[in-house]
Amino acid sequence: MCKTFRVSKSGYYVWLDRKPSKRWTENQVITSAVHDIFKDSFGSYGAPRIKAELSKRGYCISRPRVARIMNVNDLFAKRKRKFKTTTYSEHNYPITPNILNQDFSVSRSNQV
Repeated sequence: MCKTFRVSKSGYYVWLDRKPSKRWTENQVITSAVHDIFKDSFGSYGAPRIKAELSKRGYCISRPRVARIMNVNDLFAKRKRKFKTTTYSEHNYPITPNILNQDFSVSRSNQV
């Protein structure tokens, strides 16, 4: 296995005994806090709002780091779009009469 990954045997065994880094343990704690905040917001908070909430809770973290943690954990904010009416029916334009009256049965082609 060491030949496959091009790692020395001694380096591999040192790596096995090494404890997790400070950054990794911090990321684990922050990840759980991000999950809690994201769940409390019903999935509507993005990285800037989560960063602000983490700052209120006493974490010193940047927005890009929060965004990376959210990306790794597949957390994406749901965007709510404002309802927009696309039909304006209170106009004074002439309305074309309904000639077919939903009757699409024909005896020959090209009749309707």
